[in-house]
Amino acid sequence: MAATVEPLLQKCATLSHIKQLQAHLITTGVFQFHPSPRSKFLEFCATSSAAGSLLYAADIFRHIASPVTNDWNAVIRGLAQSHQPTDAVTFYRQGLRMLTCKPDALTCSFTLKACARALACNEANQIHSQVVRFGFIADILLQTTLLDVYAKSGYLDNAHKLFDEMSKKDVTCWNAMISGLAQGNQPNEALQLFTRMRDLRFKPNEITVLGALSACAQLGVVREGENIYSYIKNQNLDTNEQVCNVVIDMFGKCGYVTKAYQVFNSMKCTRTLVTWNTMIMVLATNGESLEALKLFDQMSKERFRPDNVSYLAALCACNHAGMVENGVELFEKMTKDVSVVPNIKHYGTMVDLLGRSGRLHEAYNVIDSIPIKPDVILWQTLLGACKTYGNVEMAEKASRKLVEMGSSSDGDFVLLSNIYAAQRRWKDVGIVRDTMRNKEVKKVPGFSYIDVDGVIHKFVNGDRSHLNLEEIYRKIEEIMGRIMEYGYVADTGYVLHDIGLEEKENALSYHSEKLAVAFGLIKMSNESNPIRINKNLRICGDCHEVMKLVSKVYKREIIVRDRTRFHNFKNGSCSCKDYW
Repeated sequence: MAATVEPLLQKCATLSHIKQLQAHLITTGVFQFHPSPRSKFLEFCATSSAAGSLLYAADIFRHIASPVTNDWNAVIRGLAQSHQPTDAVTFYRQGLRMLTCKPDALTCSFTLKACARALACNEANQIHSQVVRFGFIADILLQTTLLDVYAKSGYLDNAHKLFDEMSKKDVTCWNAMISGLAQGNQPNEALQLFTRMRDLRFKPNEITVLGALSACAQLGVVREGENIYSYIKNQNLDTNEQVCNVVIDMFGKCGYVTKAYQVFNSMKCTRTLVTWNTMIMVLATNGESLEALKLFDQMSKERFRPDNVSYLAALCACNHAGMVENGVELFEKMTKDVSVVPNIKHYGTMVDLLGRSGRLHEAYNVIDSIPIKPDVILWQTLLGACKTYGNVEMAEKASRKLVEMGSSSDGDFVLLSNIYAAQRRWKDVGIVRDTMRNKEVKKVPGFSYIDVDGVIHKFVNGDRSHLNLEEIYRKIEEIMGRIMEYGYVADTGYVLHDIGLEEKENALSYHSEKLAVAFGLIKMSNESNPIRINKNLRICGDCHEVMKLVSKVYKREIIVRDRTRFHNFKNGSCSCKDYW
């Protein structure tokens, strides 16, 4: 009976067609007396793209006198795929309370998929208990779905525990765990698991390499990224457009623009708008602003119409090179493009562009005239520009707005405190610090990574835990001595404390990126290899000046990826042209 219904279902293109078929099934008695085809009908209705079909399926369900498990599953599956996946969880709970039928593994699986989409870990935890109680825990598909929920929701300890307890694992399980670790700020662990997966003879697929490449991009470890790319080419996974886009992004985030461009130019698959956008953003963040704008123009000539992301990437290129007039012109062009509506990121980039060039009042006016509600990032951006130009009055305006919006970011307080400290207004610095203590705001510590011979070394500000501590600190002293001969004077305005000049200079000397570059000079003897450093925060002005001088004195290329962009230091200058 179900087999005869399916061909009819495939002919239903609209809600009207669905209603006509239901009428036919009712008049022939199929709907009332044959649960299997009825469930098939409900499932089609609930998952159809026809407008209103999901609501119609739920309405039909409410009029079924004795729904069977498959009826429940059909509606839960549709709700899980909808814009409100939490409705599937609510519906599942209603079914348990009514006890009209016993859930099966599919019921739990569809509900867990809804939890994964809604990042509803607490609800997934409850369903996990029920899965055990119902006796479904041995179902590998159900275990994988549960693992996916925990991983996507950031409950990585739960995910790891479940992963380790699984008696059988397939590629999908490994993918869920690797992606979860990469997305959950544990990129090192993601790459270790990727290696373990291959050691155990599991064959990575497109999803696997996407997670591993994401981890490489976060860490800036190009060697591992190149190994994964070699595997991708050997397995012909580079015919997948998404994989190629992520490879381009990975090389870009590791600072290898040339390699990213090589992938872009030699793709086996068709370039899409996403591909162009990815490459433009890689050029923009790596200081190749003119090349980024050329590619933006070339994309249009090849009949790719720019979207929001295209314009954002091009605006970032202008921002990172201080090309203010180009950025203003581009933004005006975007506002006239009827197919694109500027969003908060575009306005944020304009505020940053104007603010960094000292046009603080214009930046303020952009925020004040924005047609959508400004977010905290816009005011934080303006506050950062006020720090650069020492504008206390504008900084206090931005700070008040942030307080009104309920922001409790440590960066807001630190920036304002920085501004007061630069003006030697120590009383105001103390007030800001007292406010931070009262609100229990903790400053995010600065840290930097450096990859030496495939081993990731992490340094925090003032680090005294590294095995090579004494050697690193001696090297710092040597560096400071040599660059002073070239006129270096510590910019103590970056130290907030009201302490002596010598103490301030010492505090600056042991910033995490300085420790990392000292370690790189000690361990990386091949002068042709750049020293690559990843930093979690924006590089401070003093460290920026030190890196320029180190690149000149030691004749070494230094590449620092901070929170906003790449800084490529060569022969005493930086790719950002001191505009960062």
